[in-house]
Amino acid sequence: MAELADAIRRTAPRQVPWRLVAIWSLAAILACAFLFTGLRGNISFVLNLRLTQLVGMVQVAVAVAVSTVVFQTITNNRILSPSIMGLDALYLFCQTALVFALGGFGYAALDPAWKFGGEVVMMMAASAALFVPMLRRGSEMLMMILTGVVLGLLFRSLSSLLSRLIDPNDFAVLQGASFANFQSLDPALLAAGGAVTVLGTLGAWRARHTLDVVALGREAAVGLGLDWNRTVTAHLLLVACLVASATALVGPLAFLGLLVVAVAERICGTRRHAVLFPAACGVGVVMLVGAQLIGRAGFGGAVVISVIVEFVGGLVFLALLFARRRQ
Repeated sequence: MAELADAIRRTAPRQVPWRLVAIWSLAAILACAFLFTGLRGNISFVLNLRLTQLVGMVQVAVAVAVSTVVFQTITNNRILSPSIMGLDALYLFCQTALVFALGGFGYAALDPAWKFGGEVVMMMAASAALFVPMLRRGSEMLMMILTGVVLGLLFRSLSSLLSRLIDPNDFAVLQGASFANFQSLDPALLAAGGAVTVLGTLGAWRARHTLDVVALGREAAVGLGLDWNRTVTAHLLLVACLVASATALVGPLAFLGLLVVAVAERICGTRRHAVLFPAACGVGVVMLVGAQLIGRAGFGGAVVISVIVEFVGGLVFLALLFARRRQ
C-alpha cells in the first residue's frame, strides 16, 4: 500500500497553486476586516474577543471541511455530508435532555470543559457502536447511511418531544444551544478542540494519497491491495471525531461542509485530496468569516451566522441534486 501511495504521489499532476493562494488570500483579507473594522470602545478587549471568535471560526471551518471531504470520499457521493450520520441530531438531543433534566439554570451552570468532553466522547462512542459492527459484518455503505438517517430522525423526534415538555423559560435556553454560536467561545475549549482538529487534520493529510485510492471505489481499491474495511473504519472514526469536536464547540452546522467542498471542487477543478483539503479549508474560512461580516454589517449582528450558512448551503444542495438529475 505504501508503494501504491508513492506511485500516486509521483504521477500526480502539478496543480496551479495560484488558486489556493487566491482562496487563502481572500480568507486573510476577510479575517483582517473582521478583526479591525468598526473598532470602538475598549480596543484591546474587542480585539481579544474578535480574535477568539476568529480562531473558533477557523477551527470549525477546517474540521468541517476535512471531515466532509473524507466522508464524501469513503461514501463515493458528492452530495452527502457527515450530518447524515445523525451526529448533529444526537447533539441536539443531548442538549434537550440536559435542559429537560437540569433546567435552564442547571444547564447554564455545567462546567463547559466537562460538557465539551462528554459530548465529544458520546458522539464518538455512538459512531463506533453503529458503524464499526456494520463494517465488520460487511454491510454496504448505503445501508450505513440509511441507518444514520433513521437514527437522526429518531433523535430529532425525541428532541421535539422533550422540548414540548420543558418550561418556556428553559426552552429559550435550549434555543440558544440549538444554533451555531461563535459569540461566547471559551478559550480553554478552543485549545482542546484545536488539539483534536489539528491531530485529525494531520491524520487526514498523511492519508491523502490513500484516500485517492479509496475514491476509485471498493473493487478497484481492494484490487490494488487496500484493506478496505480497516481503512474505511479508521476514516469514519476520524470523521466522527472532527464533527463531534466542531459540533460540541459551537453547535450544528449541517450544510457547511457540503457548501465548502462543492465550491472548492468548482474552483480547483480536481478531486485530488492534496489540493482539495487546503482548498476546502480555505473556502470554509471565507464562508464563515464572510457570513459573520455580513451579519454584523448588514443586520447589525441580529442574524445568527448559522442561518446565513445554512440558507446558502441548502440552495447549493438543491443545485447539486438538480445537476445530478440532468447528468
